[in-house]
Amino acid sequence: MPAESSTTGPATADWAAHGSTLVELLQNRALQRPDHLAYTYLEDGEEEGERYTFGKLDRRARAIAVALRQRCQPGDRVLMLYPPGLDYTAAFFGCLYAGVIAVPVYPPDPGRLNRSLPRLKVVARDAGTSLALTVSSLYEICKGLAAFDPYFGEFDWLATDSVPEELAKDWVAPEIDSGSIAFLQYTSGSTADPKGVMVTHRNLLYNLVDMAHHWDEQDDVCFVTWLPAFHDMGLIWGLLLPVYIQAPCYVMSPLAFLQRPLRWLRAMSKYKATHSCAPNFAYDLCVRKITPEQRATLDLSRWVSAGNGAEPVRPDTLERFAETFKPCGFKWNVLCPGYGLAEATLMVSTTARLEPMLLPVVASELEQHRVVEAKAPGDDVRTLVGSGRTSHDTRVLIVDPDSRLQCSPDTVGEIWVSGTTVADGYWNRPEDTEQTFRATLADTGEGPFLRTGDLGFVKNGFVFVTGRIKDMIIVDGLNHYPQDIERTMELSHEAIRQGCCAAFSIDTDGPEKLVVVAEALLPEGSDGKDVIAAVRKAVAETHELRVHQVCLIAPKSIDKTSSGKIQRQANRARYLDSTLELLARG
Repeated sequence: MPAESSTTGPATADWAAHGSTLVELLQNRALQRPDHLAYTYLEDGEEEGERYTFGKLDRRARAIAVALRQRCQPGDRVLMLYPPGLDYTAAFFGCLYAGVIAVPVYPPDPGRLNRSLPRLKVVARDAGTSLALTVSSLYEICKGLAAFDPYFGEFDWLATDSVPEELAKDWVAPEIDSGSIAFLQYTSGSTADPKGVMVTHRNLLYNLVDMAHHWDEQDDVCFVTWLPAFHDMGLIWGLLLPVYIQAPCYVMSPLAFLQRPLRWLRAMSKYKATHSCAPNFAYDLCVRKITPEQRATLDLSRWVSAGNGAEPVRPDTLERFAETFKPCGFKWNVLCPGYGLAEATLMVSTTARLEPMLLPVVASELEQHRVVEAKAPGDDVRTLVGSGRTSHDTRVLIVDPDSRLQCSPDTVGEIWVSGTTVADGYWNRPEDTEQTFRATLADTGEGPFLRTGDLGFVKNGFVFVTGRIKDMIIVDGLNHYPQDIERTMELSHEAIRQGCCAAFSIDTDGPEKLVVVAEALLPEGSDGKDVIAAVRKAVAETHELRVHQVCLIAPKSIDKTSSGKIQRQANRARYLDSTLELLARG
């Protein structure tokens, strides 16, 4: 029988129960519970700052919508360049209330404009917009972008925090429905130029219902989030899901977390939070940076859903975090690995409480795209983390990417997805949309399906993700997953920075060769030879691979997406054109 995910829950999601658009959803919340706390911003990740109730959020959204309609028409695209804070959320709903299409983007870093400005320009051009929203504190900086690139000289900038609230009385509801585009979520660009995913109100509401379905209903739900709001997980899971569930959400900036990870868990403890989500690296960072004395002050017993996604989920990370924070009341079954992508709005599958799943497999068989469970521990064993199950009408097939035929059970193939969660396609890219969103099976013609570009398999109803097709390393006819090699590099020497390695192959002058790049903290005067030797030895012993070249580069110089994923193809390009910030190589 072909590989296919099982589904749980009702056959269809009542995604329109609280309104057919996010505008109706927030209006209903503001009407029914105007004084209910929606968001609290934690200044520096600790002190309580601005607070929004549902009523205040609705008023700010209506006022911003009126200001927007004075500058543009329904259906126009509007860039959103915001620092962390609640102004972003008000502006996002303001776009929805105006019927314009929000385009969340990472605000340009004044210290790295040569890296951040080109992507911003690509997104703005692709979206076809010349109107951008920001806040007063960034207004002059944004207008000053024209000095670096004349393209931005024609932009109209609006600081939404300066919009007077009395404009709210002039708001007129937009003529939109569930099929209207709510926003463009630009892809991370981990393997190609970013493309704008057209996410509709229907997609969003369905995904919110789907996420809520996986957790027990309770009256005292509370969220804490530090995820970047311009990214799909930070926006949809971190900010929109609390509105749907009608739960208070405590928001801090990503920088506040990165500077001091204790702030995240301290907020979870202080507010008795039940839900929070983060990429895998964040859980590792907490284990490394939070001391036993600090852990003794935390109470994590109220945490019922610890989401883990946006990058490969590592079993050792889950085990270390659960064991380290067990004395704080944290429970292993709270961990909820999940899988999703922008093209599917956000979530495809997730792990419900009480069922995190680890699967030990024979590594050498996995290299041949065969899934063989390991019967005993050993060197040839790789433990995979299940990314949960699909629910409602979301369906996952495992398909051979070349033949477009479903794979047999226990075979790795491309993950194909169908259902209401799948977005409408890419903005103004009909060919890419046809190729990615309109796939059909070669033998039956069944479809359409979303081709995710991710490799994986389904086992016992769980979706397992093993890697990206475009990132697969093939040397001497064997398949190697780059994330496995990168993990080996991280463990090879203490100088290698965690989560800052890239492995890829090159095919210049002969067969495929393995090149690895790693950020390193080298002592003054070090030539890095001991680190290079350690990397070579570890990769050879663990993967039976000869490294063609090891490149040690400066901290914070490896190419990553805006969501923190390693851009292996971008780092490969920089290796080939000799633009890496090299410290040593060999």
